[in-house]
Amino acid sequence: MTFTKHLQSLTFTAAGIAALTTCATAASGQQDSWQDKAISPVANPIFFEDPRITSEVRPVFINHWLPETFHFEGGKAPLGGDLQVYAVQLRYALTERLGLIATKDGYIDMKPDHTLSHESGWANIAAGLKYALVDNREKQLIVTPGFTFEIPTGNTDVLQGRGKGEWNPFVSAEKGFGDFHLTGNFGARIPNDFSKQTAQLHYSLQADYFLHRYFIPFVVANGYTVLSEGDEKLLGAVPLNTEMYDLINFGSTDAQGTTQVTVGGGFRSKLTKNVDLGFAYEAGVSKPVGIFESRVTADLIWRF
Repeated sequence: MTFTKHLQSLTFTAAGIAALTTCATAASGQQDSWQDKAISPVANPIFFEDPRITSEVRPVFINHWLPETFHFEGGKAPLGGDLQVYAVQLRYALTERLGLIATKDGYIDMKPDHTLSHESGWANIAAGLKYALVDNREKQLIVTPGFTFEIPTGNTDVLQGRGKGEWNPFVSAEKGFGDFHLTGNFGARIPNDFSKQTAQLHYSLQADYFLHRYFIPFVVANGYTVLSEGDEKLLGAVPLNTEMYDLINFGSTDAQGTTQVTVGGGFRSKLTKNVDLGFAYEAGVSKPVGIFESRVTADLIWRF
């Protein structure tokens, strides 16, 4: 009789421990699993911000192809060639919801084939904050407003160091549907000097599917709409009817009302729990294309 009671007691205890372990695992899974399978954007790395709050170091490489012919207001000129960007982004989680972000820096190497000369130099520096206003793990939804400020510290040889700085208020959001995720971003580029730089809206949308930890494919679209006119002309004489996507704000004289859109795709690989590798290809699909023909972006994320 005593043996039976002890056996029943042990059975109930083991069952209780198993139940508690299952509940804890389920609770942990509800809180963490969907964001563990979500990925950071690769394309448009300066302005397409991940809504998640993370601590990470992210080396970024961009190869940007220039169109063979550059069409400007009233004429055209041969261009061709490409430019490369070598940069490192930093993000630091000050709290679970508040993050410090440094989104622009690095070195630019411009190598056009015609009209413009080969130039190299440092990019401007941009940094700011973001805050996860909504972080609903059960609904797999996160909404994060934030801002960055771009300081004109770069070299004018590579069309940086112009104006008096540029603000970028934005909202990023991500919604999970199991292994499928939608990530979006909407913001505005607001210069302190409207004669040297133009005001622009920027917007991005990415759809990804967690096929395998080593292969998470995505499609992406990015767009910029110019809201104002500047006083800057190419080579001091050519009126510009386009802007330079994310990297350069020309302060174009004739770009107001134009919209530049790129579409593309790529993949991410979660090499380890804390290391991601990303690759994206984009092509310009709107008119005027400006000086955006196509682009490859690659990054490596180390989270800590």
